[in-house]
Amino acid sequence: MKLVVLATVAAASLAAAGCGGGDGGSEIALSGYSGSNSSSGDMGVSAAPVQPGGVVAGSGITVVGSGTADVVPDVADWSFGVSSQAATASDALSANASAMNAVLDALKSAGVSKEDLQTTQVSLYPETADDGRTVTGYSASSTVTATVRKLGDAGKVVDAAVRAGANDVYGPNLHPSDTDAQYREAVDKAFDDARAHAEAIAAKAGVSLGAPTAIVEGGGYVPGPMMAYDRAAAGGAEVAPVEPGTQQVSASLTVTFAIATGA
Repeated sequence: MKLVVLATVAAASLAAAGCGGGDGGSEIALSGYSGSNSSSGDMGVSAAPVQPGGVVAGSGITVVGSGTADVVPDVADWSFGVSSQAATASDALSANASAMNAVLDALKSAGVSKEDLQTTQVSLYPETADDGRTVTGYSASSTVTATVRKLGDAGKVVDAAVRAGANDVYGPNLHPSDTDAQYREAVDKAFDDARAHAEAIAAKAGVSLGAPTAIVEGGGYVPGPMMAYDRAAAGGAEVAPVEPGTQQVSASLTVTFAIATGA
């Protein structure tokens, strides 16, 4: 009887050795040695290593790479709300429509185009007495979002809306108008990061890295914080200047590299 020794490389041992560091996770799946049965009674062994969370699907090293690129936001979204009260529902809605029309006219006069104005909320609810049942009137509210494409105009736009009757002001929600170039840069960095992880794992395993056989893309824009203003704070006063700072565009790639034959 022949004794067939099956050598496997486990992903757990690689992790213990500290290979593929960084934030990106990595997995390794190496095909096992396959023996064969014969009529003379020889014993054959066929297996592939299985690691927790790993992939057993032929020879390959699967890793995750990430990359980022900085971008300066050049657009700000502001939300302006108005609320109105009246004895009847129809009167509350009518009053609210008039108030919102005044805000919209002010925003347009401040330089916001019609295409950059969007109604995002309209609501109506009854107001009740202390007993919680008797309706004493109705309150209507609505909100419009204005996209300001020149950050230097933000103060003028906010002031115009508040003077026209906006009760609530939220913003700015800063974001870039175009991130194509930055995303391509982030993807390049993500692929380089993935290859670096795979090369470290391959070196530890004693194999040579081949070409990528599968790539799964993921990632996106990371927005900045939104600040809030109210009418009491902003009414009639100069709004603080909006500093865009920088934000990040991120990309993530899950890449499977083949193990070069003859390694």
